[in-house]
Amino acid sequence: MTKVKDQIMIDRLADAARTGSISRRSFMNYSMAAGMSATAATGLWATKAKAAPTRGGTWRLGAHDGNTGDTHDPGTYVTFSMIQVAHTFRAYLTLIESDGSLGPDVASEWSASDDATEWTFKLNDKATFHNKGKVTVNDVIASLNHHRGDASTSAAKALLTDVEDIVDNGDHSLTIKLGSGNADLPWLMTDYHLAICPANDDGSIDWKSGDGCGPYKLTNHQFGVQYSFVRHDDWHLEGGYFDAVEVTVLNDPNARQTALVTGDVDSITQLELKTLALLQRDPNIEIDNVPSAAAITMPMLTDVAPFDNPDVRNALKMSINREEIIEKITFNTATIGNDFHHSPAMPYWPENIEQRGYDPDQAKSLLKKAGMENLSVSIDVADSVFSGAVDLCVLYSEHAKASGIDLKVNRVPSDGYYSDVWLKKPWCCVQWGARPTPDVMYSLAYKDDAAWNESRWQNERFNELLLMAKSELDDPKRAEMYAEMAQLARDDGGTVIPFFPNFVYARRKNVQHGENLAPSWQMDGARAASRWWFEG
Repeated sequence: MTKVKDQIMIDRLADAARTGSISRRSFMNYSMAAGMSATAATGLWATKAKAAPTRGGTWRLGAHDGNTGDTHDPGTYVTFSMIQVAHTFRAYLTLIESDGSLGPDVASEWSASDDATEWTFKLNDKATFHNKGKVTVNDVIASLNHHRGDASTSAAKALLTDVEDIVDNGDHSLTIKLGSGNADLPWLMTDYHLAICPANDDGSIDWKSGDGCGPYKLTNHQFGVQYSFVRHDDWHLEGGYFDAVEVTVLNDPNARQTALVTGDVDSITQLELKTLALLQRDPNIEIDNVPSAAAITMPMLTDVAPFDNPDVRNALKMSINREEIIEKITFNTATIGNDFHHSPAMPYWPENIEQRGYDPDQAKSLLKKAGMENLSVSIDVADSVFSGAVDLCVLYSEHAKASGIDLKVNRVPSDGYYSDVWLKKPWCCVQWGARPTPDVMYSLAYKDDAAWNESRWQNERFNELLLMAKSELDDPKRAEMYAEMAQLARDDGGTVIPFFPNFVYARRKNVQHGENLAPSWQMDGARAASRWWFEG
């Protein structure tokens, strides 16, 4: 054989070992025939065959950020535990693969018109609900329409404002017609609110029953406490290796880590970073540390004094030492933020925007200009926002003293945080999951009329650019627009963004996963239940 053919054969053998479709004896024989030594072949088998998925067992996850006020209405999803649960028993038109690329879910393929104003999605004819039967075009249309219209209260309503009509093509496909082009529409369909639910006769969706078409069937639940699932054997995609899944909400980080160490759970979300080094020394524990486009934000309500003054907002942005925050709070498991919600993990990253630094003297000057020397403000935060959230705010308070700012930290209960504090209190701390593109992030959190415009920021030029960039198919022009939007958010917006955190979570050593982990949400894009397995 030639070296090229030998390598092709070795690559195929490695893939076969990974998927479990070849025995060890056959693997060794063919590998040596391709020119590998017995030692090299044994090593390759050990590394690849270890990743071969096996079926069986009950996977127990300890998840953070759950509230008793959670519901099955996909338009209300907000807590991480509910996002994890949603991806376990429900499905979406498209999904984000473990390598960060866009992949099929309920839609098996899609295509666009030349101006991206019409997108056609062909459905997977194997997709079925747990209780109702085959997923139809009518189900998908009703599921998307749940987030549209004047009567909708969905948090995803802003994402679908450009949709003018959704048409059943009569061939197990549908076409989404837009008022203006949107090159990101297939990515937008991965948003965790846009779950596919069974349709009712009146065109609404049956979300109350908890029926879904995802990899697992929900069998029992208590919102904000615990959820039980069994595998949906007729799931339309590859995976679903566990026989059953148990998700237990453990908002306290110490309780989560104790449960993992003692073996009461198999995996946990969001580690307590202060004890990361200690946990890494446990031979029974594996740590996953995944760079992401998630963000920690500190939104100020820009229609509430004193945050209605842009000089005050900028003074607060200059009064935080981001480098020290990353070192002492995240233990260097984060990327520095620059007060616009667009991370280096997203496309169209604006490299030429100056990084904002810690500048108490300039902050003092801005406060003097605003007539607000010796400013006193408070920020609300809960332990469940992220590991170290309270410590972050306390350290920020110390930084702000150099600017003459008295920053009071209000530690509030985790339960009800996203219903009682976020979007309501004048200043708070929030963790956003990663979104795939700037358009999705800005449409959700910065657009003037978005339900989740968390700082209530209104900037006419920003919103004009948002509409223009959405339909711009020329990438360089689109990048220029996103750069200008980022500059506007940095200089005028109402949000302090200290950093983009890595997803740091852990599992017992017998829990295995593939080579890549999705950067979109914790636990492999919130799809660990369907992608991971127990070592055989």
